[in-house]
Amino acid sequence: MANRTLVVCYILIVWFAISFVTNIIGPLMPVIIRDFGLSLTLAGFLPFSFFLAYGVVSIPAGIMVETVGPKTTLVTAFCLNLTGALLFALLPSYAVAVGALFVIGVGMAMLQVVINPLMRTAGGEANFAFFSVMGQLVFGLASFVSPLVFAAMMARGTRNASLFGLPATDPAWIALYWVFGAIFAVLIVGTIAMRVPHIVLKADERAGNALAYRQLIADRKVRFFFLAIAAYVGTEQSLANWMSQFLATYHGVAPETEGARAVAMFWGWMVIGCALGLVLLKLIDSKIVLRIAAIAAIACVAAALFGGRSASLIAFPAAGLCISVMFSIIFALALNSVSRDHGAFSGILCTGILGGAIAPLLVGIVGEWMGLRAALLIVFALLGFILSVSFWADPLTRNQTIDLRKRLRPAVAAEGDSQ
Repeated sequence: MANRTLVVCYILIVWFAISFVTNIIGPLMPVIIRDFGLSLTLAGFLPFSFFLAYGVVSIPAGIMVETVGPKTTLVTAFCLNLTGALLFALLPSYAVAVGALFVIGVGMAMLQVVINPLMRTAGGEANFAFFSVMGQLVFGLASFVSPLVFAAMMARGTRNASLFGLPATDPAWIALYWVFGAIFAVLIVGTIAMRVPHIVLKADERAGNALAYRQLIADRKVRFFFLAIAAYVGTEQSLANWMSQFLATYHGVAPETEGARAVAMFWGWMVIGCALGLVLLKLIDSKIVLRIAAIAAIACVAAALFGGRSASLIAFPAAGLCISVMFSIIFALALNSVSRDHGAFSGILCTGILGGAIAPLLVGIVGEWMGLRAALLIVFALLGFILSVSFWADPLTRNQTIDLRKRLRPAVAAEGDSQ
């Protein structure tokens, strides 16, 4: 029992580390552009290289978990993360950054594949839903904290300042990657020392064979759900990665302070939105929740792109609230739309995270010759496709909702009898 509790706490720490490192790219984007003298197109390759790893590695990582077990997979992933962080910290340049972010992305993709079934094993199936939500909240908390740590570091403002006692670096924000390296080194030691339970994968967690993938990919609705996941992650990462640069370009917002705080609030509102979504999904059909969220997100992005400075600073974070429920709803609708090979289908859907590589890169390329405001119009197309899911999705099983009218009717009747 004690070891199970330790493993659950360990997994929550891993979720925090994944999010803390992953979502630093957004607030860093305008600073990297400035310090490395990048065009928007070149800057777009930074998130591209990171999220490309998810598209390439998600399915092979699932096979690796089945073949060599969770502990070896975890240690390998953290070693890749450490290698990427140290590579960038030691040789801070654009070319190294692209390669290092890909290596870190490979490690992160491997971690996300292994920790969900590990959480089910350690926490027990009866508690899996609870711990999964807790993991999402920890992930969101780290996404909120990460830009604030960056802002606090930059507020010390100086290229000669050190962070957490580390030697001064040039540029100053490179010190973050020394911190990341230290985090990964501690996690490697902790993972080696810990007794990681053996995972018995369920049918919907197994990677599946080649035939299963061929049959699924031949299904039109499977391809559409894959595109929907890609559209969601593309939306999320386009907003998170280009928000600070947009605010700096069009409204003169300092990326080291207000820009970083806007990114932090984007992730913070996503956490709140997840909690609100849990309530809504008990009351309303998931397709309706998705439809409302998509329409609200479109309105927020429009206000962010075409409103004034104050409107943008409010609307960009508010978009995080609106899109927060989309990933889980699309994923659930997808799995509930097929009756078999859920493990293979999950692998295909997770490969859709590749959208987080492609969409921000397209924004950078288009922004180079049309401006960032015009480039971010791509987000409307992505949200429009997500909105369409709420009309054409036809799951075999719908989310169970509470009929408040039925629950209130006995109470009203009882009150009438008493009178």
